[in-house]
Amino acid sequence: MSVQEPVEKLIMDLKETLDLDELDSKIYLSLLRTGAITASALARDLNVDRATIYRTVNRMVDKNIVSTTLSSPRFCTAIKPEKALKIALEKKESEIKKIKNLGKAIVDKINNEITTNHGTDIPTFKIIQGRANIYSDIAQMIGNCTDTVYISTTLEDVSKMYHSIIPEKIKACEKNGGKVMLLVEINDKELIPFVKRFGATETRVCNLSSKGRIAVQKDKHMIMSDSSQGNSNSVTDFSISTNAKDMIGNIDNFCRLLWKSARPLEMT
Repeated sequence: MSVQEPVEKLIMDLKETLDLDELDSKIYLSLLRTGAITASALARDLNVDRATIYRTVNRMVDKNIVSTTLSSPRFCTAIKPEKALKIALEKKESEIKKIKNLGKAIVDKINNEITTNHGTDIPTFKIIQGRANIYSDIAQMIGNCTDTVYISTTLEDVSKMYHSIIPEKIKACEKNGGKVMLLVEINDKELIPFVKRFGATETRVCNLSSKGRIAVQKDKHMIMSDSSQGNSNSVTDFSISTNAKDMIGNIDNFCRLLWKSARPLEMT
């Protein structure tokens, strides 16, 4: 593993945990390393133009991740990681509280005022836009599962899913008697603990022919993306979602064949 790889993984974790983009994460880590520094010096340190640094620092100040002095020139300082995490948690808790408070009233209103018809066997097909929405649907699939869900994806995508609700849903799935089987490509043994923390029921390693993402539950549901990596903008990530049994059956059989030929994680 190169010296740069742990830093890149840390940047990726910060993006997901603190809801930052790549430049935000680089600035935050740089400020933690240097301490108080001017925006001009920060721009030179990161080899980014000053106007971009000024705009980004101002945005991070609004998020309470960075503070600046009133002096001229202004000095920038990153808040402590513990405080940054607390701010991120409080933001998520506030969003969850809002959904809980409004959600029940909305559902009751729909049930009382709108006649719904769920009695159809016609297969559905939809596009899920945005990584958060994709992970939410995968989490729902896993949480409701009482048999087996196969997930085949990249190491980068596993690291992003680790910071979602999916690991918690895996535990719920296992309590219901289900299993989550993870297929991933790993080229460095030092990354094995990184994969284990995701918490899949069982993980196997294989050479994946694409950089896509598959989550499939036999006869029930399938979520599939053409590509799950290389896109720092989570909004433009998209997947197809369907309950069409023929499509699900083909992909489920494909994952089972991959599973048979894959190596157990411990033997990598």
